[in-house]
Amino acid sequence: MAHVLKGTLEYQLGDQKPVTLKAGDSLFIPAGTPHSARNVGSGEASELASYIVTKGAPLVVPGK
Repeated sequence: MAHVLKGTLEYQLGDQKPVTLKAGDSLFIPAGTPHSARNVGSGEASELASYIVTKGAPLVVPGK
């Protein structure tokens, strides 16, 4: 789950069309879905993200 605290962020989830969120908007990202976010606004942006993870498994696996 990602919640935009400040600014405007564009999220890319797998092969789906990008989604743009502004401060106050939230997005659910299904487990195992490759995703990225980038600041598309004119100023700073920040998000609060919550993860449910498997104990002992890596939190992040970099894309190729």
